[in-house]
Amino acid sequence: MAGNNKRIRNNNDLELKDRLVAINRVTKVTKGGRTFSFSAIVVVGNENGVVGWGLGKAGEVTTAIAKGVEAAKKNLVKVPVINGTIPHEQLARFGGASVFMKPASHGTGVKAGGAMRAVLESVGVTDVLAKSKGSSNPHNLVKATIGALTELRDAATIAEQRGVSMDKVFNG
Repeated sequence: MAGNNKRIRNNNDLELKDRLVAINRVTKVTKGGRTFSFSAIVVVGNENGVVGWGLGKAGEVTTAIAKGVEAAKKNLVKVPVINGTIPHEQLARFGGASVFMKPASHGTGVKAGGAMRAVLESVGVTDVLAKSKGSSNPHNLVKATIGALTELRDAATIAEQRGVSMDKVFNG
């Protein structure tokens, strides 16, 4: 698997921005009535190749978001971003959600919807064509998108793994 060593251990020096993907109000019915609480899915990133996601649950919306941000900061991965796009096409699945991403030329923008857009913008991708198929559950979409991003490899990584020079990677 390509994403084994991409976890970021020390995130103290990173300037992370958080994006709220989804908020869900959940209800627990007890003998005494209904108890409401909230769950929030949050994505954090430095818009320069680092991204993470977290889930926070609490009785208040702001507390749930804060917990989600803290969880996301513990779950960061490094992603190769080359000239504002991804290095190659990538397909990934998580649960019922399937995502497909394709590099795009400069000026295209982020052609993605909902949860995928939040993840791609947080990682710093400015030009990409993306499609989600199957389930539109934001939990699974975020996990599938980050899974696809962690499997991306740039040319330098491929050359190092194969033990060949960079021009051998491009010219075969």
